[in-house]
Amino acid sequence: MEHRCVALWPARLALAVVFCFNVSCALAFVARPAAYAPGFEVSGVPGEALVRGIGILFLMWNVTYPLTIWHPRRYRWLFLIIIVQQAIGLGGETWMLLTLPPGHAALAATGYRFVAFDGGGFVAMLVTFALMQLAKAGPPGGHAAGPTGPESPDGGCASEDRPGQRRWPPSG
Repeated sequence: MEHRCVALWPARLALAVVFCFNVSCALAFVARPAAYAPGFEVSGVPGEALVRGIGILFLMWNVTYPLTIWHPRRYRWLFLIIIVQQAIGLGGETWMLLTLPPGHAALAATGYRFVAFDGGGFVAMLVTFALMQLAKAGPPGGHAAGPTGPESPDGGCASEDRPGQRRWPPSG
């Protein structure tokens, strides 16, 4: 298997792990908001509505993931959007945590969990995106030769082909 194709799998893995954690968190917030409200130092109906709303926002945020997991190179602009979203989340969570006054232990613990997870996801996705881009460029001093070079729609990776999809350029 070519190095360009191998680089897609770590990207898919990083995206899929973050996606699965985000969606599971979102569904938990939507289904059982009262269980998570204390971590945000809110309670009652308003607290449940707030936590449920955060869950819905998480679901909205993750709409871009499935296409990117399926074809990270083809949808690299979505991949970049996901990385930017992750950076915005990480920056905002860090800022909120740093400006939190003393005496909010539960809220701080929630903030630390979000920062730790989003920081790890950001690094994993950024590194795998960079590796995917470096692999696409090919080895130093060389170029991707053959019937499926980097200019082909699938980047020359059979693992990204759909059943029955023709290779580029068409032969014959």
